[in-house]
Formats: sequence, C-alpha cells, structure tokens
Amino acid sequence: MTGSDAASTPVDTSRPHPARVYDWWLGGKDNYPVDEELARKILAVDDTAVRGARANRRFMQRAVRTVAEAGIRQFLDIGTGIPTEPNLHQVAQGVAPEARVVYADNDPIVLRHAEALLHGSAEGGTEYVHADVRDPDTILRLAGECLDFERPVALSLVALTHYLGDAVDGDDVHGLLKRYVDALAPGSFLILSQVTPDLNPEAVARAAALFARGGTPFFPRPLAEFARFFDGLELLGPGVIPVTGWRPDPEDVAAQSEGIVPVYAGVARKS
Repeated sequence: MTGSDAASTPVDTSRPHPARVYDWWLGGKDNYPVDEELARKILAVDDTAVRGARANRRFMQRAVRTVAEAGIRQFLDIGTGIPTEPNLHQVAQGVAPEARVVYADNDPIVLRHAEALLHGSAEGGTEYVHADVRDPDTILRLAGECLDFERPVALSLVALTHYLGDAVDGDDVHGLLKRYVDALAPGSFLILSQVTPDLNPEAVARAAALFARGGTPFFPRPLAEFARFFDGLELLGPGVIPVTGWRPDPEDVAAQSEGIVPVYAGVARKS
C-alpha cells in the first residue's frame, strides 16, 4: 500500500529535506551533508532546535498513549519522518497490540526505511503511504485500505503544519486539515504540534529564514492561528499549551529546566 516503489524512487540529495534535518537533530544517521549543513546553521541561530525535536517526539508518545488508553485502535500519522524508536505504532501497539497504524510521508528515504520496518511487522497492523499531506484524497484513499474511517481514528500531524503555508493548492492550511478531520468518524482525535514565534520570536525568525533559503518554506504560527486547527473539536486538558507542558512525564518536567521550546501542542476529540 506504499503507492510507489522505494527502489525506483530517487532521493534528492541536492537540497535539504525536513525529515532528514529532523533526523540529524535527533542524533540519527539517515541524513545527507546538505541536511546536516542546514541543521547546524539553524542550531547556531536557534539553540532550541534539538530540544524542540526531542520534545515533539516525547509529545507524540504521550498523546498516542493517551488516545490509545481512551480506546482508539486506528492511527493515521502524516509527516511521520524517519523512524525513530519508539515509533508511533510501537507506542500504540504497546497499549493495544491490535491497533492499526498507517504512516504517510513524501520523502523517498522515509519510504525505504518504512518498508524495511514494516517488513518485520509480525501482526501486519502497520502500513505506509508514500504521498504528500497536500493530497488528502490520495492519503485517505490509500489509508482506507487498512483503516476503517467509519470508526474512530487518531490523526497525528506532529511538527508538520509549520511547513505548510496559508495557501496550499488553492486551499488554506486550516481548510486542508479540515478536509482530513471531516473524513474522520465521531470519537476520532486530532494530535498536533507546531513551531510558534510567540515564545522565542527572534530565534524562530532566523530559523525560518534559513529554512526558506534552503528551499523549505517555514511558517511559525502564533497561538490564535494554531488553536484554529482545533475549531469545532473538543480539546483535551490542558488544552493548547507549550509542548513540554502537555501531560508531562517526569522526564518532560526535567527537560523544562533546559530552556524554552517554542512549540505549541494539543489533542482534541471530534464529537
């Protein structure tokens, strides 16, 4: 259900890709010199970058565990990035082994890692879609081969919306996400995090400029714009909040002492 052949899909190493930059910040090895160069430049002007990448991963784990414990057994993770353990399916299936997970990303190197990862999936409850978030029809159609959209699904877009501008193929980014949410059954959840200029404006502006010069437009959003993604949904407590403060585990509380992480996060339920 990958939508393309990993072996025949070229990897563009001439320009950085957000998934590979993120991988470098997390200490991974699945990136290229062009990705490392941009990652280092951003880290030099925004020392929160590594903390933010780690905080996003921990938030994903807490949010997935929360909704799985609430009874969700289907997950659609868009913009999954390069697999970094524990992966979303490991967290979800750690709560409920029968949970089904579909990953979606547009980077061929992510596809190759995903295919290797999923080849070893014993229960067959994990699949991968090679497609772009800007193409909801394709993602929803292919994900529907594994997931039943008549039943609740947790939709995860962690650290993704700041790569989407206010105009996406004729649709605004809030309208794009609404197309996904509209396809979900009542009882579904939306899991989001997003870089914001609110908490460290100068550093975030410098990082955004470097991303843009590297060919990746970057759109940090203030609280009001981020909160709009949850319009019409019921926010779980504590609501929209800086990412390290969303239902923190002890290690997240400890990490808060390292400094600011300019990222908002939230989880909401569709009634």
